[in-house]
Formats: sequence, structure tokens, C-alpha cells
Amino acid sequence: MKILYFVPHLNTIYAGRTIYNGYKNAFTDLGHDFRFLTADSNQKKEIEEYKPHIIFTGINSYVLKFLDLENIQQARKNGAKVFVSIPFWKSPLSKLRINESPGLSDMPEYTNMIKSGRFGDVYYNVCEVGDPRMEGFEKETGYKHYTIPLAADKTMHYPEYSERFHSDISFLGTNLPEKRAFFKEVILPMRSIYNVRTYGQDWAATDRILSLIQKGGQYFNIPYLKALQKPKLSLEDERKIYTSSTVSLNVHEEYQKKYGGDCNERTFKIPACGGFEITDDVACIRKYFREGDEIVIADDKVDWTEKIQHYLKYPNERLKIIEAGKQRVLAEHTYHHRVQTISNIHNSIS
Repeated sequence: MKILYFVPHLNTIYAGRTIYNGYKNAFTDLGHDFRFLTADSNQKKEIEEYKPHIIFTGINSYVLKFLDLENIQQARKNGAKVFVSIPFWKSPLSKLRINESPGLSDMPEYTNMIKSGRFGDVYYNVCEVGDPRMEGFEKETGYKHYTIPLAADKTMHYPEYSERFHSDISFLGTNLPEKRAFFKEVILPMRSIYNVRTYGQDWAATDRILSLIQKGGQYFNIPYLKALQKPKLSLEDERKIYTSSTVSLNVHEEYQKKYGGDCNERTFKIPACGGFEITDDVACIRKYFREGDEIVIADDKVDWTEKIQHYLKYPNERLKIIEAGKQRVLAEHTYHHRVQTISNIHNSIS
């Protein structure tokens, strides 16, 4: 198949970067043709000449600022199926978060666009069926909600040790406001005892300011500002960090722990790289892994500390969980598996 994936700007430094690369690598590895469509593309020409079978896009103000819907409608008339990644129906996120969409139920213009049938064919996100954040979507729009969780990219996420990234404890991810108290109270104090390393975006105040400027540059498509910052690490570095850390921590946002219907990419990437993962308690993780056998889940701050110290002390217990977790991801939770899900959905509606 021919896949066209719309992302306004490829130079994001956040999670979208590994997600769109995960899909690209999986589709191409499985023999499909894959291209990106961006804000700088000649969209009409690209769609007419490429003749995609599937177009991926989102539905939010940032995406729709750059996506020409007339071209999408023409592509659908020519046989393309449009897969739309949707925000929550009822968003738990603060309206002050400028990089997050409001809930669809609060955006009647987008809801009406979906109901009219003029936009997409498939509406999906990472939320599991029954998650209260999606309650009302199907009834109000008339479209089925599909669940396609995040995953690991097996072409990039595999074991590779590097002494450069060796540590006792590591965390790789953005230093989000909701997580800072946890880092301050639980993780950073361990630096007096263990080799603790943190990686990712927004760990310095200057980086957070530059990130805001870059997001503005991307929204208004300003050439220099939209690429102001580069990722702190290469995609290849990520697997080396997970493989080379004795314990890799996975911390979710509060709303994910509260609702339990979605988890982050780290959940799958750490085991795929042969890393040992301790994660916080998000309900859907128990659907994806066997707790205690394939992954370790910490319930509260005391439990975090006790489990980190325990598994640092007993390497044989870690090794069994590492291998079982890796096999679970390779069997069920790679982007190759998500592409198969997408192919099945595509076949069912074609």
C-alpha cells in the first residue's frame, strides 16, 4: 500500500518524533511505500501524483491550520481511506497546556466535521475501550472509536550496550510539570547513593523557554524558529540508554494514572531494548504485561523506593523479567503489530 502521513513539521523534539518514525519504519519494513506530507508540501500535487491508499492525519487547530481539506476530500473520492488520530472526547487536561487539544466535545466545529462524513473514515487514538474520556464519542458522531496503542519500533529498539550511558537508574523523557514533584521527592535524592541520570527535553529553564518559542514558530511556520531546538539525543541513543541502565524508570502523567486507559511509548520501548522497567500504576499496563513476571509496577513513593533498591540488589530477579518483557513486546507490541491492526481495519472498510 501507499501511505501518506501528515505531520505539519518533522522537526518536533517531543514524543511525536518517535511515533511517526515508528510507523514509517514499520510500514516500509513490511513492504509498503511511505511518505510524509508536511506544511511545506505542495499538498494537491503530492496527493494527486502519489495516489495514497491511506492518509494519516489528526484533528486539532495545529493540524487543520496547514491541512487542505479539499485535497483530503478529493483523495477520498479517489479511493483513499483517511485515518484520523483524535483527542479525548472529554479531556482531563488543563486548558493552560498550549500543546494539547481540548476535548472533542468542547469543539463543536470539529464534531460537526466528523458527523458530516466530510473528513475521515477511521477515528482512533490510544485509549482503551471503556475509558470514560471517550464516553459519548460514538453516540454523538456516529463513528466507531478504534484503539491503537503506542508501541516499540523493533527496527530501532533492540539491545545495544554503551558504557557512555551506563547508570544505576535512568529516566528518559520530557520534564513535564506534573512529574517534577516526583523527581524531586523520589528520584533525585537517590543521587547521593546511586548513579542516577536523566535525559530528554525541558530539564533546564532555558530549554523550556526555547521550546515555547519553537512551538510558536511551528504554529506560524516561521523557518528559523520552527527548528530552533534539536533533540538532545539521537534515536539510536535511546536504545543504548535503556540497555545500559540497571533500572529504567517509566513515569506517566496524573491523568493517565487516574483513568488507566492509555500508557506511553516507554512502556514498550524499555523492554524491547532489553532494559529493566519499573513503571507507575496505569491500569492498562496490566492488560499488556503480566505484572511481576514481565514488568514491575510501583504503587506509591515508598513502593518506588523499595522496588528500585530491591532490584538493584538482586540482578537475577531482574534478568528473568527483562527477558520475559522483551519477548512480550516482540510478540504483541511493536509498530509492526499496530500496522497489522491498521491493515485489518483498512480491509474491513474497503
